[in-house]
Amino acid sequence: MATDSDLTPVRSAHATPVVFAAGAVIGVLGGMIGLGGAEFRLPLLISLFGFAALSAAILNKAMSLVVVLVALPARLAAVPAAEVAAHWPVAINLLAGSLLGAWAGATWAVRMRSSTLYKVLAALMVLMAAALLVTHTTTLGTLALPLWAQVPCGVVAGFGIGVVAAIMGVAGGELLIPTIALLFAVDIKTAGSLSLLVSLPTMLVAFARYSRDGSFAVLGANLRFAMIMAAGSIAGAVLGGLLLGVFSDLVLIPALAVILLVSAVKLARHD
Repeated sequence: MATDSDLTPVRSAHATPVVFAAGAVIGVLGGMIGLGGAEFRLPLLISLFGFAALSAAILNKAMSLVVVLVALPARLAAVPAAEVAAHWPVAINLLAGSLLGAWAGATWAVRMRSSTLYKVLAALMVLMAAALLVTHTTTLGTLALPLWAQVPCGVVAGFGIGVVAAIMGVAGGELLIPTIALLFAVDIKTAGSLSLLVSLPTMLVAFARYSRDGSFAVLGANLRFAMIMAAGSIAGAVLGGLLLGVFSDLVLIPALAVILLVSAVKLARHD
C-alpha cells in the first residue's frame, strides 16, 4: 500500500529553466527515435526532481498525455486517414485489453508498497530497454496467426501494455508499435499512428483511476511544473525529429538502452 509520503502532494521548487531544459533533453532523446521519451523522463522525475515513485508516474502520465495530444495531428497528417481507418479493427482489438489493463495497472500502483513499486519500475525499465533494442535494431516479421488466435492475443497484449503504461506513466508506443507489427502485419509507419489512437484512451482510463485516489493531488500541486516540462519535451521532440537519422541507430539505440538499464539499477536500489 502507498505510504503517506507517496500521497503527499510535494511541490517541486526547481527553477523554470532547469525544468524546461530537462524536458527538452528527454524530448530530443525520444524525438531521435520517433517516440515521446516518457521512459527516460520517469527516472529523471525520481532521481533529479525528488518525486516518489507513484507521484512521478502520475506526473509522467500527465506529460505523456500532453505530448500525445500534440503529436497526434502531426502523425495523422503524415499517414493518410484512410490508411489508418482501414486498420480500425486492430485498434479496437488492442483497446479491448489496454483499457482494462490501464485501470488494473493504476489500481495496483496505488496499492503497492513504495519499495515494491520502485522494483517494479526497475523491471519495467529493463523491459523498455529490450523493446527498444528489438524494435530498432532488428527487422520485425509477423507471426501470421489465424484470426481465432490473433484476436485473443491482441486482447492479452493490450492488457499487458495497458498495465505497463499506467504504472510507468508512459504512452506505451514502445510496446504498441512492435506488437501491432508482429500480430497484425501492419507497417511500422501506420503502426505508429495506430499506437497513438490506442494510447490516448488508455491514458485517459489510467487518469480516471488515479483521480479516485489521494495521490492524484500531486498533479494539482505541480501543474505548472508539469506544463513547463511538457513544453520542453515537445520542443525537444521537434529538435530530435530534425536530428532523426543524423546518428546511426547502431550507436544511438544501444546508448539509450544503457541509459534505461542504468536507470533501472538506480530505481531498484532506491530507498
